Amino acid sequence: MSNSSSLTWDVIVAGGGPAGFFAAIRCAELNPRLKVLILEKAQHPLGKVLISGGGRCNVTHACFEPAQLVTYDPRGGMALRGAFTRFQPADTVKWFAAHDVTLKTEADGRMFPVTDSSETIADCLRESAREAGVKVWTGTSLLDVKKLRVGGFWLEVRRDKETLTLQAEKVLLATGSDSKTREVVQSLGHSIEEPVPSLFTFNVKDSRIDGLAGASVENVTVKMDALTQQGPLLITHWGLSGPAVLRLSAWGARELHAQKYHTSITVNWLGEMTFDKALEILQRNKDWKDNARKKISTHPAFSQIPVRLWKQLVQFLGEKNWADISKAELRKLVSELTAGEFSVTGKGQFKEEFVTCGGVRLDEVDFKSMQSRLVPNLFFAGEVLDIDGITGGFNFQSAWTTGWLAGSALAVSP
Repeated sequence: MSNSSSLTWDVIVAGGGPAGFFAAIRCAELNPRLKVLILEKAQHPLGKVLISGGGRCNVTHACFEPAQLVTYDPRGGMALRGAFTRFQPADTVKWFAAHDVTLKTEADGRMFPVTDSSETIADCLRESAREAGVKVWTGTSLLDVKKLRVGGFWLEVRRDKETLTLQAEKVLLATGSDSKTREVVQSLGHSIEEPVPSLFTFNVKDSRIDGLAGASVENVTVKMDALTQQGPLLITHWGLSGPAVLRLSAWGARELHAQKYHTSITVNWLGEMTFDKALEILQRNKDWKDNARKKISTHPAFSQIPVRLWKQLVQFLGEKNWADISKAELRKLVSELTAGEFSVTGKGQFKEEFVTCGGVRLDEVDFKSMQSRLVPNLFFAGEVLDIDGITGGFNFQSAWTTGWLAGSALAVSP
């Protein structure tokens, strides 16, 4: 049984993920007199940190201009812009350096611990919380939160098969996309944008990419309706993945959900190359004497397209030589290369990561402090809010930023 002293706290943080830990540490470091408790449903906190980035933890992204940083957040950009001026990736790097963790930047801007191990980040957060005096209850589910007339909050939790009633002056909800928390948030008067998946691969069954799992193209342009994304593309056993597809899934999350993940996309395998430019290059290949007797299928005109992918993109031509291709066929090939149509018939999950858009409506939260505009002393951080970033460390940066801001405000004594 718990004694009465363990039932009353100054600050309770619901959610032992990156945003929750970061907020609790910031709060306790700023005001060591406060009793701070983290409630985590899982037996082991920081699970998302441990599996992210293929076990390396993509901590943040080397993007240090708030105005540019918000362009990587499909939802929440306007709200986050001010927040990023207060705590951005440069501050994340400094924070971890001050807590004995050095980050490195890879060629694409993603930042990882120099150890290439997510354990480094999880250990840092756990140890920093312990040193700051933060208590962590694992295996503890949040059941309900009520605002007390006399001030503060009453929380009902389930721990070790026992239902407990806790009290706290301030509460931070940082539980990600947890459905129970959404009910609690609504019971407190807040509105919820329906959560839907935001970072996923496309299921595509098509003879042009069949059997090509593992093949990649460094720079493609993928379009869906009015949305366009550019970047690397990876062919998988189930269809298409890679940064270009994942970014498109994030920006089109709600539209794709409404369409039940059935849609049409076009792929420009040549990046930003126009139809006319591609036609000019193909015409030169056709006219080049040395190419005349060479098979189109085994002599690609563009080095950026892997040979085995090229073979399947030009399969409609059969075994023709370059000299034998007609003008109509040449134009059809250009269309295939610069605007190939593919049918998406579903979605897949990106590795072990699962990101949603949706959550607490942003206009109901003060992004200077992450405090509720409706319920004083109630705070939010991380994916419980209607914010989500594209792949590359942007979701973690939103967690660090909102956690740091919330922790700073939580530390202020009433």
